[in-house]
Amino acid sequence: MLTLIARWLLNAAALLLVAYLYSGVVVTSFVAALVAALVLGLVNAVIRPILILLTLPVTILTLGLFIFVINALMFWLVATVVGGFAVTGFVAALVGSVLYSVLTTLISWLVFSKSAK
Repeated sequence: MLTLIARWLLNAAALLLVAYLYSGVVVTSFVAALVAALVLGLVNAVIRPILILLTLPVTILTLGLFIFVINALMFWLVATVVGGFAVTGFVAALVGSVLYSVLTTLISWLVFSKSAK
């Protein structure tokens, strides 16, 4: 349980870092980042698999690159639902989702890898 809370806090911090690094993503506070990270995790757990399944032919045709579009749409969806978290457009959602994915992967690898213990 403690690991889950730590991941949530670090994902919120990564979202703040994305907003700092890229002007197309705006996060007004750490509380907004916490809510956005939570909603983003829930959306990625529930809606994203359904979209991936429904768009499987397009994903195969584009050799998997359509997954970037799905990630951007999920990022954009969360930005429209959560107050204090905004994205200026689809390209900003695309860049923001890629940055967020890279940062969360890097942070998880650095903090939660088995070799770090």
